[in-house]
Amino acid sequence: MPKFNLMSYIMPPEDKMFFTLFQNSAELCIETARLYAHIIESGLTTEKKEQILKAKKKGSISLKLTLKQLNKSFITPLEREDIQYIAVRLYKINKRIAKACLNLEVYRLLKYTEEMKEQASILVKSADKLGEIIKNLKKVSDVEAITKLNIEMKELETYGDEILRKAISDLFSGKYEALEVIKLRDIYKEIENSLDTCYHISDMILNIAFKQS
Repeated sequence: MPKFNLMSYIMPPEDKMFFTLFQNSAELCIETARLYAHIIESGLTTEKKEQILKAKKKGSISLKLTLKQLNKSFITPLEREDIQYIAVRLYKINKRIAKACLNLEVYRLLKYTEEMKEQASILVKSADKLGEIIKNLKKVSDVEAITKLNIEMKELETYGDEILRKAISDLFSGKYEALEVIKLRDIYKEIENSLDTCYHISDMILNIAFKQS
């Protein structure tokens, strides 16, 4: 009977550590995306603000752990540049969503537009899709599955672009005060950048799959 190694259960082997850290970061992106959607739907509360701040802090810790692990690992399951690329951009998604949430309070926005609600919905779907793609890193040689997920992510990103165009057009319709235009445009851009980064990570993982197939 093989000996049970408690430490190997608690601390994943180095080649699996990066995948664990990536999944943790992706789950944080999903958490902040859903929090943003809830806030847009029902408003920013003190409890939700605290949850956002905690998720942002966890994202920063996850990035530092990943880069620390990368620095001390002699052999890595993926190319070092690819690991760093994915880790940094997962952190950026989490950070941008958190920033958008907190700016809702800073900007004192009293109501949220329909385009903000549509953007929030696409953001949640994109974060969920990103979580699926990150899980597929463990079986990165499955090019067909990753290609399918990448296509689905691209469709979400394209729909996000359409929502942004509609939102910007609405901003310049003349029904908003100049200061409100600036505030809303900043929120739209933060979420749009998050959507773009979801796709960029997806595209990178597809490229990794092609390289390793």
